[in-house]
Amino acid sequence: MNVITDVKAQIRDVADFPQEGIIFRDITTALKEPETLRTMIDYLCDRFKDEKIDYVAGIESRGFIFGMPMAYKLNAGFVPIRKPNKLPAATYSQSYELEYGTDTLEIHADALGPGARVLIVDDLLATGGTAEAACKLVKKTGVQLVGIAFLIELTALEGRKKLSCENIVSMLEY
Repeated sequence: MNVITDVKAQIRDVADFPQEGIIFRDITTALKEPETLRTMIDYLCDRFKDEKIDYVAGIESRGFIFGMPMAYKLNAGFVPIRKPNKLPAATYSQSYELEYGTDTLEIHADALGPGARVLIVDDLLATGGTAEAACKLVKKTGVQLVGIAFLIELTALEGRKKLSCENIVSMLEY
């Protein structure tokens, strides 16, 4: 039994979504299966179990799906990284380039203390823009970025090259 093969088998490929020529990796089919969900969370947590993580920072919105149970399992706090104007208190912001324009991520200014050990989590590493912005954002708070975890990495898009973190873990590669 190969856990990577088993999890990949639970992920649905949707052709031509969100546009023609794209194969969308739909994780909702894997999330609904309790054993597969547990396997995904366990796999990612096992890679960071000895890192003494203080906070897991999940990127909106699918990073929340994995970030919360990972924080629980790693005995860490959870901090959301959100789209603009979703957090009620003072924030730090980080803008980043998209294929057609820009977007911004925010984190509460007081969410992470200086020196805290932080793991960033998201579902997908594609071109790396969102993850790169998240890394810059958490570093503004004076933390130690311990690693970045993804369920899926689209290796042909080379998003990993944009990230200034040495400990990058992806469970599945396409």
